[in-house]
Amino acid sequence: MTDTAIPTSDSPPDEGPARSYAKLAADESREDFSLRYAPHSFRRWSPATVAGTALGGIAYLADFAIGASIVFTYGFTSGFASILTAAAIIFVTGIPIARACATYGLDMDLITRGAGFGYFGSTLTSLIYASFTFIFFALEGSIMAQAMHQAIGLPVQVGYLVTTLIVIPIVFRGMGALAKVQAWTQPVWLVGLVLPFVVLAFHAPGSWGAFSSFGGTEGAGSGFDWIGFGLGTGVALSLIAQIGEQADYLRFMPAKTAENRRRWNVAVLAAGPGWVVIGAAKQLGGAFLAFVALEAVGKTHALEPIAPQIEALRPWLGSFALPAAAIFVIVSQIKINVTNAYSGSLSWSNFFSRITHKHPGRVWYIFLNLAIALTLMEMNMFAALNKLLGFYSNVGIAWITAVAADLVINKRIGLSPPYIEFKRAYLYAVNPAGFGAMVIASVVSILAFFGLFGTYAEAFSTFIAAGLALILCPLIAWLTKGRYYLARPNPVNGPGVEVPDITATHHCAVCETAYELPDIADCPVRSGPICSLCCSLDSTCGDACRKVKDAAPVLMPLPTVRTAGRT
Repeated sequence: MTDTAIPTSDSPPDEGPARSYAKLAADESREDFSLRYAPHSFRRWSPATVAGTALGGIAYLADFAIGASIVFTYGFTSGFASILTAAAIIFVTGIPIARACATYGLDMDLITRGAGFGYFGSTLTSLIYASFTFIFFALEGSIMAQAMHQAIGLPVQVGYLVTTLIVIPIVFRGMGALAKVQAWTQPVWLVGLVLPFVVLAFHAPGSWGAFSSFGGTEGAGSGFDWIGFGLGTGVALSLIAQIGEQADYLRFMPAKTAENRRRWNVAVLAAGPGWVVIGAAKQLGGAFLAFVALEAVGKTHALEPIAPQIEALRPWLGSFALPAAAIFVIVSQIKINVTNAYSGSLSWSNFFSRITHKHPGRVWYIFLNLAIALTLMEMNMFAALNKLLGFYSNVGIAWITAVAADLVINKRIGLSPPYIEFKRAYLYAVNPAGFGAMVIASVVSILAFFGLFGTYAEAFSTFIAAGLALILCPLIAWLTKGRYYLARPNPVNGPGVEVPDITATHHCAVCETAYELPDIADCPVRSGPICSLCCSLDSTCGDACRKVKDAAPVLMPLPTVRTAGRT
């Protein structure tokens, strides 16, 4: 199943494995370890390459539309404060998550399991994350379809289908193809991003001053308004789950060493929470371009990134402004939607593997994610942008804040284990610390969002979600004395367990493939080692390992299988 498996004297008997995976699930060049720990042997990219690939995914133009929508609705002053406040919250909560994913080689779902949610508790967050990917795929796809309609007259409904189909061959091939696409398209994207602002700096230098006193199109006025600030922040905070997509790349970061420590830290900071610095700038820039184009194209088209892009380029490029803007938009949307489709396939894989105990392969879930996104596009979800994102952000921020609270607070004061345990064999089904905090925070904030507690609570519902999750996660962990983090100690590579080399490989007793130590659990049913995925897919064991947690481990010491030439 992996390229780390080699024949040795410790190889299993010849009667054949108890489980063999489908062809696509067994091909890690496409599967990218979608449901498991990313081994060191697979993390062959440099910190700069991983960071560049992760940052390539933030090329999306939804930031332009979101920023323009916020400023048009609530005015410049309140909108500006909203965008910066949301960026600060996203940056702070993203730091511990990015570092954990890069350190442990785990995606957002596996981190969530061990950071206070439990094995099945994180199933709900897989759905939340999947919804983030298809909502934003639909939003980005709508923008791309608008560009193709303007450029070549392609009907928007047909454009929706084209934008969906075009990413499949890239996403199908996994991380290797994604890295190449992001690298090759980056120069075109950077030129297209900067050029409109350069043109306006020469052609309309007074526009910035006029923009700073813009009162919006809904009569909000140019002054600061607390209600507008709260509602605008809620819309901008819908992007908080983007850290999950960054994490899907950061898990391939090479191990941090004394030699690469500085480069590693910079790369993780830049590609993790650092995305929101560029994101906030794009939101403000998109609002500015929409403001400049407002009189020429009207409000509806000003909120579509393609029209402001054309108007900004027209003074220098003339009739070529339309094709140039279209190329920029299409490149931008391909860069982000390959990431949306890729991350969606990971989240759906995690969800269905736990529910059905089957895994046909990550690539099949690409089609599920894209089908939902295409349906949303055909339903014209772009027209309900603010309301949809404002609602979603209540759940997203409750989840991300609960995970961040566990990593920063609970682990540091000893309420949770000092490492991330993601394997079913050692986890309770549900941990009330993170899961309970998220559910309570989400329910209360959604009730506030729908006006149950008054106007101000409605405007600041996302702040309620963040505050409750931040307080409740450590509080519940303290009240339960942290007992629901581990169903039993990990005798393989848990804290205090001395292992000679975690990069050495060990054969799974079920699929008979070799995996690195962090991906291995001890299984009393199999009387030997089992890989994390075989453990997840077992529907007959009855979680027997949790019932013998006081018994002696069956897996010490593990036989090691060195992988030649790998570190």
